[in-house]
Amino acid sequence: MTQEIGGFAAFNLNPNILAAVTATGYEEPSAIQQQSIPIIMAGHDMIGQAQTGTGKTAAFALPILHRIDPAKREPQALILAPTRELALQVATAFETYAKQMPGVTVVAVYGGAPMGPQLKAIRNGAQIVVATPGRLCDHLRRDEKVLATVNHLVLDEADEMLKLGFMDDLEVIFKALPATRQTVLFSATLPQSIRAIAERHLRDPQHVKIQTKTQTVTAIEQAHLLVHADQKTSAVLSLLEVEDFDALIMFVRTKQATLDLASALEAKGYKAAALNGDIAQNQRERVIDSLKDGRLDIVVATDVAARGLDVPRITHVFNVDMPYDPESYVHRIGRTGRAGREGRALLLVTPRERRMLQVIERVTGQKVAEVRLPDAQAVLDARIKKLTNSLSPLVADAESTHGELLDRLTADIGCSPRALAAALLRKATNGQALTLAAIEKERPLVPNNAPRGDRPERSGDRPERSDRERRAPVPLAEGRARCRTALGARDGIAAKNLLGAILNEGGLAREAIGRIQVRDSFSLVELPEDGLERLLTKLKDTRVAGKQLKLRRYRED
Repeated sequence: MTQEIGGFAAFNLNPNILAAVTATGYEEPSAIQQQSIPIIMAGHDMIGQAQTGTGKTAAFALPILHRIDPAKREPQALILAPTRELALQVATAFETYAKQMPGVTVVAVYGGAPMGPQLKAIRNGAQIVVATPGRLCDHLRRDEKVLATVNHLVLDEADEMLKLGFMDDLEVIFKALPATRQTVLFSATLPQSIRAIAERHLRDPQHVKIQTKTQTVTAIEQAHLLVHADQKTSAVLSLLEVEDFDALIMFVRTKQATLDLASALEAKGYKAAALNGDIAQNQRERVIDSLKDGRLDIVVATDVAARGLDVPRITHVFNVDMPYDPESYVHRIGRTGRAGREGRALLLVTPRERRMLQVIERVTGQKVAEVRLPDAQAVLDARIKKLTNSLSPLVADAESTHGELLDRLTADIGCSPRALAAALLRKATNGQALTLAAIEKERPLVPNNAPRGDRPERSGDRPERSDRERRAPVPLAEGRARCRTALGARDGIAAKNLLGAILNEGGLAREAIGRIQVRDSFSLVELPEDGLERLLTKLKDTRVAGKQLKLRRYRED
């Protein structure tokens, strides 16, 4: 067990926190965690520059939990996040790491949810408050002393907060916090606006920067597949049906995932084994030797356990779980395509991980193409091809060596050669389905959420439109209303700013918001007709780029 959490144990964290880290299955700290945790534990202010997906949530969550006093029933740490989704994600992470810390409570504060229960949770002594700036300012207007006991502040994705227009809200929050607090700021980029915040509100901050190297992996064919998290095993089994691989390594994040997935593969007849930090060195060597000589075809591994793994026959890499950072992605897929051979890498992406996919594409300078799960016909063709390949070498001299046996068996059984051949095929395939209807019943081969590839292709040749036509509002979909704001391009507004503000403060799902058109002096946004007035009231005080949004229904007569 010490081997698994050795890296985290070196920080001298609260034993209950270490126990929670052990339970998650993480094996050693990421680069941002290694550098940030000692600084935050020592009480210093800090500026951390790191991309999404580098493990920065644990980089501030673990040391802050270490410094929390569970006996004090009052807010002690405030984490600010730009969006509702990120706030919920960070709150969940804190709850996971605090599972074995009795008395520690976490509350998520964001728009779109009733304010009463949120304020009550804070007043009842939640020590960790994870909030979006806009909603937190709403609470400050009700109770300006609500943050008076906070002594740790974290700004997560500070650059995104400024893009979404939260600068004024941040200043209000800074004034409501004790001057003696510790402040930690994380940002993927450090523009002048972020530096200005640091100069005004941080005291002698230490700097941590995780270098993201631009890397290329041109020799490897890369693709990604959109799936829900609970569909990963089903997706892996479907992909294995059609992928023509020699040996394959699958990467997951935790030791438990290596065991679960390896068991699922073995149950389906694949020669698979798990490789994680709990496996002794001699057993690890046996697994690798078995992969080299063909006794194993698939290894399911964590990043740490797969370090130094060099098996030339690996033709495929499956990233079943998203890597923490682009560098890890490059290291993972580098296990294939060695010595001039071709390699193929597949990445499973959940809806929440699309942003990390974009980071990987930007850092590697390569587009990771999207693919779809194989349909029943593709699976049927693949199964028949495998059967054909296994039987073809046996046909040449089969009649001379087994012809007499065939005659005897057909006579003894009283059947035709065709019937006997069919029976032998059934036995050879272990009853595996080899018809479309049977395959479609086996399991759902397509996720419930249709990937982007399911959308109709756009016409390549679009008719030219006049300037007036391009500027005119497009027809509304049924159930939507068009709203107008006086904010436009000249105010420094982009569609993503409006989208983020409405998602964050309106509490809507992304699919509820339709087309956003940004013009020079105004913008148009399509919102659900049902409950529109309530939504506009909720968005009344929302600010974007420091200015009030002031959305109104747009009349087109």
